[in-house]
Amino acid sequence: MKKKVIVGLSGGVDSSIAAWLLKEQGYEVEGIFMINWHDSRGLLKGDCPFDEDITFAEMVARKLKIRLRTVDLSTEYRTRVVDYMFGEYERGRTPNPDVLCNREIKFDSFVREALKHGADYIATGHYCRAETVATPGGIVNRLLAGTDRNKDQSYFLCQVSQGQLDNVLFPVGSLTKPEVRRLAVDLGLATADRKDSQGICFVGKVDLPVFLQQKLEAKKGRVIYVPADHHFAVWPDGLPDLSATTEELSGMTAPHLMNPGDGVTAGTHNGAHFYTVGQRKGLNLGGYKEPLFVIGTDTTRNIIYVGEGQAHNGLHRKGLFIRSNEVHWIRTDLAMEPGETRDYFVRIRYRQPLQAARLFAREDGYYVIFDRLQRGITPGQFAAWYDGDELLGSGVIHA
Repeated sequence: MKKKVIVGLSGGVDSSIAAWLLKEQGYEVEGIFMINWHDSRGLLKGDCPFDEDITFAEMVARKLKIRLRTVDLSTEYRTRVVDYMFGEYERGRTPNPDVLCNREIKFDSFVREALKHGADYIATGHYCRAETVATPGGIVNRLLAGTDRNKDQSYFLCQVSQGQLDNVLFPVGSLTKPEVRRLAVDLGLATADRKDSQGICFVGKVDLPVFLQQKLEAKKGRVIYVPADHHFAVWPDGLPDLSATTEELSGMTAPHLMNPGDGVTAGTHNGAHFYTVGQRKGLNLGGYKEPLFVIGTDTTRNIIYVGEGQAHNGLHRKGLFIRSNEVHWIRTDLAMEPGETRDYFVRIRYRQPLQAARLFAREDGYYVIFDRLQRGITPGQFAAWYDGDELLGSGVIHA
């Protein structure tokens, strides 16, 4: 009897080829299309709503001769992803809803729906790989980067658990994006030339301030210009000594705290919670030789700090801190204990090249110190650490 695989069929080319590959491998394949968002407020013109996506998913299902079901998970999505996002912005942090979407929806709500329909496995179109290995403590799941380094999406799965990787297949993880496109063209799939989705997972490209104003109030505040010669801590390249004290590590990970009086008022904004570190667009301030970038936000006092040029010291930091209750290990058998120090490769955003770093586990959390200064370390985002191709764990950047 054939094993049944249910694919999250999104109306994109990646999940389409995932379904075809599984059929070729002899599985009984079905698809489920998830409807996770209905509200169009804040969506940019020209962005594809879900009704267009479902049309493409239906065309692919007909072409591949597989059954397609539709499930509405919008209540779970709003509660577990969007409300979390609003809450993080209100606190002055910048969340990554795509990471939450995978943990809370694609690898939780969707899996439960698939199991109702007799799935032996579930599959997605993510560019990553999974395998099981035997360890002295038993069988464990490994999450590996995709073969296509330009498209590797393992970072978006940095918050999934061992249990969520059980019986999960990533059929396109060993292919490159051009190979997937060519297969879709050869097969005559309607999704062959569709552009990759952009913006917030299942919502689309949005005008973020307009989108956030569904819950967050706009309020005028000061934009403070901080000159390049402002005093910032200067850290040399290289990893810190293994014997670094917690006080020394705290200094390396501390954000650049600035007083409102340290700079001059350059303009006004409509709410500090609408901005994030490293942001350039949306400031609407001219008259400077180089573009202005957000180098800090203070949502309590509703202040934005900006600096001129990409080389501004306020944009670069040596390390970051993750609180102990926001540390997550996929490989729980490898979790660090307080007092341990290990060297891993870390990324703090999707598609960022992996950066050499040293992790110091302490009672209060993890101090992640990089070999080189990092641009735009942003509270609320996720730092993910790798050992070679394997994604081991992650955590929410606290500071």
